[in-house]
Amino acid sequence: MNIEYWRAEIDELDRELLRLLNRRARLAMKVGALKKAAGLPCCDPERERAVLRDLQKANAGPLDALAITKLFRRIIRESRDMETRMLAAEEQREGTGNGARRTTVSADSSAQGVGLREVSL
Repeated sequence: MNIEYWRAEIDELDRELLRLLNRRARLAMKVGALKKAAGLPCCDPERERAVLRDLQKANAGPLDALAITKLFRRIIRESRDMETRMLAAEEQREGTGNGARRTTVSADSSAQGVGLREVSL
C-alpha cells in the first residue's frame, strides 16, 4: 500500500471525526438549553474533569494522556463557547421588544461561519 492509500484512509477518518464532532456539538447545545432552563451555569468544571479522567482511562494510544487532555479540552471549550453564543443570542432575541433585529443560532448554522484558528492550550 502506498502513501495515497493511507492519505485516503486519513481523509475518510477526518470526515467521520467532523461528523461526530458536529453530532457532539448538537448534543451539547441540547444540554446547554436544559442547563439554562434549570438555572445551571454553562460551565461544570467537575464534569469536565471527570470526562477527561474517563477519556484518559479509556485511551489505548498511541496518543498519550497529555494529547488526549489537550484535544478534549479544546473540544469542550468549543462546545462551551457555542453554548454561550447560543444563550446570548437567545437572551438578545427575548429582549427585543423594541423592534431590534432578531438573531437565531441553531446547531447547524452556528458552526458554519466559524473559521479555524490556532489557540494555545
